[in-house]
Amino acid sequence: MKIPILSLMTFAPALAGVALSAVRPERTGVLRLTTLGVTLVVLLLAGAAYVGHDGPLVAYEDAAWMPRLGIRYTMGLDGISAAMVLLTALLMPLAVAASWHQPKGFLLALLFLETGMIGAFCALDLFLFYVFWEAMLLPMYLLIGIWGGPRRVTAAVKFIVYTIAGSVLMLAGILYCAWSAGTFSVLDLQRMLPADPRMTLATQQALFLAFALAFAIKVPVVPFHTWLPDAHVEAPTAGSVILAGVLLKMGAYGFLRFAIPFFPDAARSFAPALAALGALGVVYGAAMAMAQTDLKKLVAYSSVSHLGFVMLGIFSGTIEGAQGGVLQMVNHGLSTGALFLLVGVLYERTHRRGVDDFGGMARVMPAYAAIFLIVTLSSIGLPGLNGFVGEFLVLFGSFPMRRAATVAASLGVVLGAVYMLRMYRDVFWGPVTRPEREKVPDVGKGELAYLIPVTALIVLLGILPGLVLSRTERAVRDVVLKMETKTHADAERLDR
Repeated sequence: MKIPILSLMTFAPALAGVALSAVRPERTGVLRLTTLGVTLVVLLLAGAAYVGHDGPLVAYEDAAWMPRLGIRYTMGLDGISAAMVLLTALLMPLAVAASWHQPKGFLLALLFLETGMIGAFCALDLFLFYVFWEAMLLPMYLLIGIWGGPRRVTAAVKFIVYTIAGSVLMLAGILYCAWSAGTFSVLDLQRMLPADPRMTLATQQALFLAFALAFAIKVPVVPFHTWLPDAHVEAPTAGSVILAGVLLKMGAYGFLRFAIPFFPDAARSFAPALAALGALGVVYGAAMAMAQTDLKKLVAYSSVSHLGFVMLGIFSGTIEGAQGGVLQMVNHGLSTGALFLLVGVLYERTHRRGVDDFGGMARVMPAYAAIFLIVTLSSIGLPGLNGFVGEFLVLFGSFPMRRAATVAASLGVVLGAVYMLRMYRDVFWGPVTRPEREKVPDVGKGELAYLIPVTALIVLLGILPGLVLSRTERAVRDVVLKMETKTHADAERLDR
């Protein structure tokens, strides 16, 4: 009997959440250990799926769900989605460990959020994808709105309004595609929509934009990014980790899985503009990060900059650039997730996170400073650490096709090094500037338990990026070739 591994890792967290809802809140040991145990089991399953997937995008699990509407329960993986599922499964135990003292409701929200994220990456039915996409919103809204900072309600409302506004247009696009092709199957739609004679360039462009707005908000692409700094600043540490590590990747994943394969001619026509917006995000995010004095806000704007590289790579028009963009999705999840974990450690001890609130912390917290340095260097793309290969591939791959955007994005690399190293200098170097910081304890065993694994992965991917690139290459090539392929029949149809 074939084990439904995708369904198991998707629904195990939600089932555990339902079971734990009956446990009394004061039984904290049961709640915490069960939550951590479930996320570790999901990590094992995701690792097995990543190693075992056979390359092409195929349905591994398929069953009738709403046959009268043509909606099926279809789940599958290719290299891109397998990498995103594994990234999600890697970050979840770290987020749970960083939330060890949070209440029952917080842990349950994390479990339901994991089900939504993994389900969205595995879904191969458009309706099913939309269900998981929407299912992610409520747990994240609760994490920010209930357990966030002083302005948590405003940040949570902003997050939900932006994402729902994008979702409404995407739903309209989904319904039109399903009506037009007579199916919600992602695999069938990838084959049928580009060949549909009714899909003129104008129609493709309208539908592409309906999907793209939802994905651009999620990435976030400038100027649709304004919800992100507030959400990051007000979210608890685990919320920031998952938001940066996984949820922002949903937008880039959506472009790769749906918008480009469904509407390749529209994607080709919008690619220069989207690559330019990516480059704009690189420079704008870096410039804004330079102006920040709040550590969390600085990291939030650095995310805008790093994800600009992802957009530039995806719409570079080359396989190398797109490979770099996908690798950068994984790298950003690890590096920025680690940065938010580290900022959370400092905030828990001091209840401060202003750059000016610290100085000379390397003398007080040497182990913490060493880990922070490795993560900082990975974030600025130092060779030998994970950030380097992704950024290099994006710039190398995009230069032949998007030269102006590539040159602009290169400026962002320089700015990134400036603001990250300046931040590290102000917080960790020199004498201790505030006497009350002299007794701040260094990281303990519990914190090292989740900081060391993510730091080790940052180093490992810097040395062996092929662990990701070899798995994603085939899927990335398929997406890029879809944008490039244009038959004479296509040209005649689109010119009408």
